[in-house]
Amino acid sequence: MKRSSNTASPAALWKPAKDGAVRCFLCHHRCLIENGDRGDCCVRENRDGELVTLTYGRLVSANVDPIEKKPLFHVHPGSTSLSVATAGCNFRCSFCQNHSIAHWPRKRPGRELPGDPSAPEEVAEAAVRQGCASISYTYTEPTVFWEFVRDAAVVAHERGVANCLVTNGYMTPEALDYMGDAIDAANVDLKGLDRERQLQATGARPGPVQRTIRAMRERGIWVEVTTLIVPRLNDGEAELRSIAEFLADVDPDLPWHVSRFHPDNEMLDRGPTDPAILQKACEWGRQAGLRYVYSGNLWGDDNESTRCPTCKEIVLGRHGFRLGRVAMKGGRCEHCSAPIAGIGMP
Repeated sequence: MKRSSNTASPAALWKPAKDGAVRCFLCHHRCLIENGDRGDCCVRENRDGELVTLTYGRLVSANVDPIEKKPLFHVHPGSTSLSVATAGCNFRCSFCQNHSIAHWPRKRPGRELPGDPSAPEEVAEAAVRQGCASISYTYTEPTVFWEFVRDAAVVAHERGVANCLVTNGYMTPEALDYMGDAIDAANVDLKGLDRERQLQATGARPGPVQRTIRAMRERGIWVEVTTLIVPRLNDGEAELRSIAEFLADVDPDLPWHVSRFHPDNEMLDRGPTDPAILQKACEWGRQAGLRYVYSGNLWGDDNESTRCPTCKEIVLGRHGFRLGRVAMKGGRCEHCSAPIAGIGMP
């Protein structure tokens, strides 16, 4: 993709290559970008041997959401999160529900990226002003505006605001190092484990995502994982059990959200996920040893609420994105005093 007139800022996480090319190591695509071209994300551009980012501070969305919408069920439950995004993504998911902004640069090559210029301080101050416990870098893929995420996250911490990623998890270890301790929590999409099917549907491999999930937990980041269950893509029992077993091996306290697919973007050749599959996936997750398993996009389901893994009583009642009855005190179940994992728990 050839150079445009987009406003640019210096990019991090790259090195020079031969003949004026650069190697980006922000994500696991590790693109070799020739002079005048962009990487797979379509928002990082080689300008005369220097890598620049076209997304710094160009916010296409800034909304106050319930933290449960991310979904992050074990991070300051019942609070709100200032949710921000720029255009762009390093995946090409055929079922993307936010494709209008995530795929914008890919579908409009050479055009000026949308977005309102914002400074990191403005984002952090907006979160404080609106009473948000956290900022969520979400809607598209936060890896593609990584420099802005770090700068905003550092300022947010100075103001007592937590930072959350909603991400496909394809960033490199170097990218995690660059972020330091600025990120408190992440919801990572683990879209499946079949390498060939995932390459076809998303343009990316599952292995790096699995490694990121493990690396984040090892770094002390609170991690929840979402799997959108797509008919004929990743809805088989063997694959879903394998995902659950992997997550339980990382950390049995890691919450797993299994979410219902609805036709969108380019994937219109199949209907929504059978609710029975979500119910079974929840059962398989618990059988694998996961203590907290939830279903999503299936309102009124019994698997929306948090149950104490010891006595099985509901400690955080939910309906959709709304938190209801709270039966916890000091991060412990009111019924049996067992601890409930998470950060900022009641």
